[in-house]
Amino acid sequence: MRLRPRIAAAALAATVLTLGTACGGTGTAANSGTDTVTVYSADGLSGWYQSRFDAFTERTGIAVNLVEAGSGEVVSRLDKEQSNPQADVVVTLPPFIQKADAQGLLVPSGVDTSAVPAAETDPAGRFVPVVGNYLSFIANPAASPAPRTWDDLLSDRLEGRIQYSTPGQAGDGTAVLLLLQHLIGKDGALDYLAKLQANNVGPSSSTGKLQSKVSNGELLVANGDVQMNLTSIADDGSTFDLFFPAAADGTRTTVALPYVMGLAKGAPRSEQGRQLMEFLLSEESQKTVADEARGVSVREDVRAAASDSAPARALQGVQVWSPNWNDVLTELDSDVAAYQKATGS
Repeated sequence: MRLRPRIAAAALAATVLTLGTACGGTGTAANSGTDTVTVYSADGLSGWYQSRFDAFTERTGIAVNLVEAGSGEVVSRLDKEQSNPQADVVVTLPPFIQKADAQGLLVPSGVDTSAVPAAETDPAGRFVPVVGNYLSFIANPAASPAPRTWDDLLSDRLEGRIQYSTPGQAGDGTAVLLLLQHLIGKDGALDYLAKLQANNVGPSSSTGKLQSKVSNGELLVANGDVQMNLTSIADDGSTFDLFFPAAADGTRTTVALPYVMGLAKGAPRSEQGRQLMEFLLSEESQKTVADEARGVSVREDVRAAASDSAPARALQGVQVWSPNWNDVLTELDSDVAAYQKATGS
C-alpha cells in the first residue's frame, strides 16, 4: 500500500515516517545508527519515496528515516539544528533550496549529475533536481463554465470560492506571484492579485490542503502543482481538473518547480546520504518517476522515453518558464512585502 501522509508545514516537530528496515525512531542522530540515513523533505513525494527507499534498503542495508514538512519549514528546521545536525539529505522546492545554500546549510555532494541537464543543476554541486514538477491550477467540475484564463479567475461567480497558497510561505504560492510577474510585470502582478482578493478565501500556508477543498466543492478553484494534483486524482480519487490559466492571447505558461535535493552540512551520515542521492538519480529510480511520483524525470535519457506519460500529456501545449532562482531569492523578501501591502494580507 502506498503511504502518502500530508503533514502540516507549521509543525516544527515534524512527523517522521520510518521506511525500509528502520524501527521506530524520530529521525535524529541520537537514535539512528550508522546504517540509517535521514531525509528532510518537502511533502508530496512520500509514495514514491516508500518504493525507492525500500529498494535502496534492500540493495544496501541502509534504512531511511523521512521527515516531511513544508518547503520553507524544511530549511528553517535545518537552520535551527546547525549546532546539532540531524539531517543527511534535504529535498525542497526552489527558491527554498537556494535559500538553504545561501545560508551555508548545504555542501557539495560529489554525486554524478551528468545525466541531468547542466542548466538545471548547481555549478558548485550543492544541489540537484530529483523530480521535475510544475505549477498548475485545479477546478471543481461545478465551476461551469470552467475557468480557462487569468481573467476568468476574476469573475464575480467565483467570489469566495478561490484560494491559493501564500507567496513566501508555500513554494506553489510563491510560484503564482512569480509567474504573474513574468507575464505582466511586478506592478501588473500586484494589481491583478489585489483584484483577485475579492474572490480569494484567504491565506493558506499549505497548497496540499486545498486539494480536498476543491474536490469536495468547498472551493471551486485553487493552485497546485502537476505532480501533487495528478497523484491526488490517481490515489485519492479527487474530483477536479488540472488547467493552466491562459493569457489574453491564449498562451498558457507554467513555472518549473522541481523537487531539489542536497547534502546537508554536518550530515551525521554523509556517505550514506551520498549513496541515497546517487540511487535516486539512477536510471532505475528515475524510470519510476512518471508512474509512481506522477512527476517528470530529471534525466534527459529517461525524460525523452516518457513523452506519453500523464505528466507529459498534462503539459502539452504549455510553455515552461524556468526563473533565475538566485535572482528570485535576492528580491523575494521585498516582493512578498509588496504583495502583502497590495493585498492587505
